[in-house]
Amino acid sequence: MIKMSMAAVMVMGVSSVSVQANDILTNIKAQGQIRARYEMVDAKQTPDIPNANAFTNRLTLGVSADLLGTSWLSAYAEMTDVRALNDNYNSQVNNSNNEVVLDSEQTRVTQAYLDMKYGKTKLRVGRQGFNLDNLRFVGTVDWRQMPQTFDAYTLTDSTVENLNLFASYVTQVNRVTHESLATGNWDTRTLLLNASYKVMPELKVTVYDYMIGEGTGNLATGGNGSDTYGIALTGEVKVAEAAKLTYRAEYAEQTDPSMENSGSTTNINVDANYMNLQLCADVSGILAGIQYEALSGANDSGTETAFQTPLATLHAHNGFADMFMTTPEDGLEDLSISLGYKSKEFGMLKATYHDYTSEVGSVDYGTELDVTYARAIPGVNNLSGLLKVADYNADSSTAGDILAGTTRNVDTTKFWAMLDYKFATK
Repeated sequence: MIKMSMAAVMVMGVSSVSVQANDILTNIKAQGQIRARYEMVDAKQTPDIPNANAFTNRLTLGVSADLLGTSWLSAYAEMTDVRALNDNYNSQVNNSNNEVVLDSEQTRVTQAYLDMKYGKTKLRVGRQGFNLDNLRFVGTVDWRQMPQTFDAYTLTDSTVENLNLFASYVTQVNRVTHESLATGNWDTRTLLLNASYKVMPELKVTVYDYMIGEGTGNLATGGNGSDTYGIALTGEVKVAEAAKLTYRAEYAEQTDPSMENSGSTTNINVDANYMNLQLCADVSGILAGIQYEALSGANDSGTETAFQTPLATLHAHNGFADMFMTTPEDGLEDLSISLGYKSKEFGMLKATYHDYTSEVGSVDYGTELDVTYARAIPGVNNLSGLLKVADYNADSSTAGDILAGTTRNVDTTKFWAMLDYKFATK
């Protein structure tokens, strides 16, 4: 896999003049992104830890081309560089004095793959990023400056109308944290299967089975291996000329891993379940929504485990303060309501209120208010801006209970200001 990725990178480095003359590379296109961000973290810890004030920038450059004069064989290579403009935050590889922001300085080949196409079937081999469904189980974690990508063999097919098939065998997970950390890259043997069929505009059925190999990740805690299989029903219902409803109803089970890594002896026992019910309305740009999400916890007998999603884009779920990057031992129930407004001229302003409790015992964890404003910057094509704040308030009655010793019993405020510019050749 590494050799294949390096070969793709070297192919992209050949002079465009000479290679075009030999028809090795044609239809060459370049794209990129510059994303500058300020992130502040203020946690009311005892003893007090200085706030994080992180100024960082992401630079991404990618090149794609058709190979050997064909229309069925192509390649893409991409590099991402993350730079810090100050050191007033703990990236977990430097400056341990301030609060944590997981955007360490690093440069990485984030994608390098070959595509082989036949009709509406495509095989992708190499380092790649992909987001499945609503990112609850598998995603690129693109919110962090260094994205999560996968060394994988991926087969997709859309030959049958309204039917999309996805299968990927993953050998390594390239995580957002620095490669030198214990939480860095994960060797794995993981099989991801996803199929969706659009019955009608009002109903799409998605089924999946995500088989994460036993021993993936931190072996000291038993790893992250599991089989997660489930079904999701989604759709959009138009109720008036300028009004529509969207919904999601989903259920999943999590069991012992059927895949295992070489030499894995963790022998973990997994038994957990997941449910998500969501209803959103859009009436002439006025947004409203309600969601109930439940990730099961462990029972007293120890025969059940907490439902975990280690490959997910977790920032998109359970609040922007990132208090629940792993599911607590007693599980999590997240009841949220949202209200907002969006238009082409104004952008989007949205507020979401979360109420967190344990799935086992219904113990209050706390509440959180998230507010986001995003819009395109006038006068500059492909430039957008974002302001976002998350305010998490822990329930004081549980400070000495199941939340003791974790960040979840600490009141935390986070704020972001970001500019995002994307460019591409035509």
